[in-house]
Amino acid sequence: MLHDPDLVSVQEVRTKVERAYAAFQQYRKFTQEQVDAVVESMAAAARGEARRLAELAVEETGYGNVEGKVAKNLLCADLLPRRIRGMKTIGILREITEERVIEIAEPVGVVAAILPTTNPTSTAIYKSIVALKAGNAVVLSPHPRAKGSTCATIDVLHRASVAAGAPPELIQCINNATIEGTNALMRHPRTGVILSTGGSGIVRAAYSSGKPAFGVGPGNVPVCVEESADIAESIRKIVEGKSFDYGTVCSSEQTVVAVKPLRERILSELKARKAYVCTEEQGRALARVLLNEKLVVNAECVGQSPRRIAQMAGFSVPEDCAILAVEIRGVGKQHPLSAEKLSPVLALYFVDDFAACLDACEAILRFGGLGHTCVIHSNDDARVLEYGLRMPAFRVLVNTSSPQGSTGITTNVMPSMTLGCGAIAGNITSDNVGPQHLYNIKRVAYAVRTPEEAFPQRAAEAMPDRAAVVSAVERYLARKLGQTPVGAQAPATAAPPPTAPRTDSRAIAASVVGRFLGTRGQPAAPAPSTCSCALPKPAAMEAGTAAVAVAAPPAAPQPPAAPPSLPIVDFVCESDVRAAMKESRKIYTGPKTIVTPAARELAAQYDILVQAKR
Repeated sequence: MLHDPDLVSVQEVRTKVERAYAAFQQYRKFTQEQVDAVVESMAAAARGEARRLAELAVEETGYGNVEGKVAKNLLCADLLPRRIRGMKTIGILREITEERVIEIAEPVGVVAAILPTTNPTSTAIYKSIVALKAGNAVVLSPHPRAKGSTCATIDVLHRASVAAGAPPELIQCINNATIEGTNALMRHPRTGVILSTGGSGIVRAAYSSGKPAFGVGPGNVPVCVEESADIAESIRKIVEGKSFDYGTVCSSEQTVVAVKPLRERILSELKARKAYVCTEEQGRALARVLLNEKLVVNAECVGQSPRRIAQMAGFSVPEDCAILAVEIRGVGKQHPLSAEKLSPVLALYFVDDFAACLDACEAILRFGGLGHTCVIHSNDDARVLEYGLRMPAFRVLVNTSSPQGSTGITTNVMPSMTLGCGAIAGNITSDNVGPQHLYNIKRVAYAVRTPEEAFPQRAAEAMPDRAAVVSAVERYLARKLGQTPVGAQAPATAAPPPTAPRTDSRAIAASVVGRFLGTRGQPAAPAPSTCSCALPKPAAMEAGTAAVAVAAPPAAPQPPAAPPSLPIVDFVCESDVRAAMKESRKIYTGPKTIVTPAARELAAQYDILVQAKR
């Protein structure tokens, strides 16, 4: 019997991933309607248990507050299911008739879901719903400090899914999660994709596992309060966002940036909203308590109440204090509170003008929040756009609380607990991750053009130049009629310079034939205006041939003429072959029919040319 925790965890992972994969083989046969029924059942069950699960999370981890966690549970069990209701994720996604392309969803298989200690129940609900909505199985690895509340949440989801007809082992929870076990989950051959939420270490492990992974980066959210904003309303939303679950959401407001003329009004509104504005000395004490010398957040302060954090820093605040606010003098390592704090502590930074606001907000993002989220409170659309274009963040929120806006509670972004930070932060996506990220798309594509039609310029360049066609036709006619080539009897017309535009082969051939016959005293046949397979044999050609035959030695017996029903053509170019292909007909050639090389090559592929029997 195994006693080593890591070995126990690894063995549990191996067993449960295999079970999930076997269940996935059954689940992948479900229709969209069956999958949706499973998801709706899970969501309904999670909504009914939202408060109980929130209470379990707070009691077990000591992070956040019940009301904030209830809201996050409902985000994932109510708002998310409503948003994805009707979303096609199974089978044929769409048919693009005008392009003759059909798109088909292909689930990734087993989703490895790594869960954090700060949001142990809401993230479990979210990841299970998006995984199953996309037609996958899911294996969830709880944070060791949140195992009880996470496993309780997964039990609710599991029972609801089975009740709706899902395979019993489609949702799996690792009861003995360790670092080794989590690594084994991410590297398991059956794992299709990783959804990783947590600290930078676990995200890096996910990306280095060799599997496709959706990870997130840290959030250090700047909030620009611009002069045109409704200051009272803006501060209300900022306090509401910063106090939400005691700042445990990575997209919580971290630093308010505003111009100096707004300072007194902002401080007044903060106090009116029960924010405690710290003194300079209290601010230094907070910085020492919240962050170590490497600016890593003290785990004892994460998600704690303002009163408790103040006590840890050596001062007291009123019982009903909503957040702690501290004025800072700059951004960067010399100003620790300009970093992410994961607690209800808000930094305030006042600058000279809007240009300085932009500089400060960008600096805050680059100081530990690159790619994540930023906020602006403004009624000036031009400045909102300027801010959005400038900021290196992929969620630019306007006139809203940051946690609620970034997760889709107050905005129309995808409701999500996994907020991608894009390539600038080393993430695979900048999106709010949803079901649409957990399946691949195969495409059934019909042929709609030939290679020659795809590259018309190359086809034109491949046409033989005029001089080459002239020379080839002269030699051919001279050989067939037993005469000396035109160029030997009379000076040939100078060929166009190499830069001259290329001409249709049939027109060139007709011109050469006319010149050839003209040297023998025969009227030239008029050149055709278009290239056509059905042109009759020129009378001039027949007359010319007869005239030459008088002077020539007795000719060999000629083959019998083709039946009238077979219209033998004199010349075939590439466009003649294409026309015949479109009309599903053959082109009949005789012993004297001239066929260009391009026409012969194309015709051979589709069996277009038919040689008349002798």
